[in-house]
Amino acid sequence: MSQITFVRHGQAQTNARDEESYDQLSPLGHQQAKWLGEHLTLSGARFERVYCGTLIRQNETALSMGADLHAEIIQDSRLNEIEYFTLAELIKTQHGLPIPDSREGFVAHLPALFTLWQAGDIDNPPESFQAFEDRVSGVIDEIAQGKGPALAVTSAGLISMVLRLTMGLGTPAMSRACLAIMNTSVHHLHRLGDTMALTHFNGVPHLENTERRFAQTHL
Repeated sequence: MSQITFVRHGQAQTNARDEESYDQLSPLGHQQAKWLGEHLTLSGARFERVYCGTLIRQNETALSMGADLHAEIIQDSRLNEIEYFTLAELIKTQHGLPIPDSREGFVAHLPALFTLWQAGDIDNPPESFQAFEDRVSGVIDEIAQGKGPALAVTSAGLISMVLRLTMGLGTPAMSRACLAIMNTSVHHLHRLGDTMALTHFNGVPHLENTERRFAQTHL
């Protein structure tokens, strides 16, 4: 039975306000990934195939967790995150919606952004919502067709689209799922007949003991 394990990247540069500045792990992000790699080794997890987006923070996470010790890392830009900061600038200009400067603001901002984007109410986005959905659907299908357990290191927005596709989530529920996804969290898809089904969501077993709970981050 095919299984895909999705991992969100570690904590990035939380004070960044553009795509380039955000795209690098913080020291905590590297530590989160290292702890996850150690946990996977101790639990006996093995991956015959390893995939990763082409973003720096995704690759740094894969390497810090030792994913390359399982198999050669295949980079695929279809696993890249949405350009959140680019979209946020567009809706600020076009709709007057301020870019958030706090976690509370982000919690309100992301659902509004997803709603406008999905409705086609953002002019000249870096990609359409439908194009995002199509590329995620395509890469899931391709990975699912391969043999042996697969690991895919990616980002929260992409994982939330995986949930939309496999669970039929509407855009508001997809937004809430995205907000819940923690750094270096683990998510499992298993093949059930002709489809893939979610069997595990947002696991952080490597961060559950008391001394590491400080590292359970969302941003």
